[in-house]
Amino acid sequence: MKAPESESADPLPAPAGERAPTVALALGAGGAKGLAHIGVIEEIEAQGYRIVAIAGSSMGALIGGIHAMGKLDVYRDWVGALARFDVLRLVDWTFSGGGLIKGEKIIGTLRGLIGDTLIEELPLAFTAVATDLDRGREVWLSRGNLFDAIRASIAVPTVFRPHHLNGHRMVDGALLNPVPVTPLIGVEADYLVAVSVDGLAEATTAPVEESATEQDAGYRHRIGEFIGRLIPRGEEQPREPGTFDTLNQAMDLMQANLSRLRLAAYEPDLLITLPRNIASVYEFYRARELIERGRLQARDALAGWSRPDRPLRAR
Repeated sequence: MKAPESESADPLPAPAGERAPTVALALGAGGAKGLAHIGVIEEIEAQGYRIVAIAGSSMGALIGGIHAMGKLDVYRDWVGALARFDVLRLVDWTFSGGGLIKGEKIIGTLRGLIGDTLIEELPLAFTAVATDLDRGREVWLSRGNLFDAIRASIAVPTVFRPHHLNGHRMVDGALLNPVPVTPLIGVEADYLVAVSVDGLAEATTAPVEESATEQDAGYRHRIGEFIGRLIPRGEEQPREPGTFDTLNQAMDLMQANLSRLRLAAYEPDLLITLPRNIASVYEFYRARELIERGRLQARDALAGWSRPDRPLRAR
């Protein structure tokens, strides 16, 4: 079954003589679920807002950094064309270095596709949030090589090798700040908007572009079984759910609770939330569906938002 199609909202330009309202955008972590950020960004801009700053953790850093570079359309078209086994071909498995995936193949592919630059040369402010494993603290990467910062932010512990940066081991920013509002608090923008893909799980997922097949199940089984073989388990333990699925579910739950705590302490002007079970972290082959889901969620959130009437955020 295909996902519900929607017509793109007509852009709403500011009236003559008025500037477009500006947005500082915080993009949360979530693996493949974070592909919904693409639809959110496109809808925010279609509604007449101008994004002037982005902070992202993990997948939010990847999407945000690519958008800051002005290449989101290139990435969207590429990821939207990925088939199930194209995703597996981008994985460079390893048995050493503190993670199951090197991460060099995917980052190299993206550098070739998007190009590379220094963060300080981007046309808008960008911060990738990572966790310094050696010093046990959150790190805001707002200078230096863009894809080095992204690689540090997406390094999910035990899945990706930690990324060495300035002599320290960097891992996933979501460990300490899944939806990074805090790097944007001092930014001059009219509104601070945050996007979380860690919302309450929905009872049934939205219609997808094509119904689940045995090939889908086989794809998930291959990933789970590969990782499961690397982690010893007793014979008495059930085969399902697998090790990877259990780890993924546990991390999702932990991240969702941490997100709620952080967002309660640092409340954005608008929070756009998607259910945490709209996809598994590795289902990148569902890109087109997830992008559209983000677009629709953003459209609904913006339509129901009682926007504060003020020239700049109160600091």
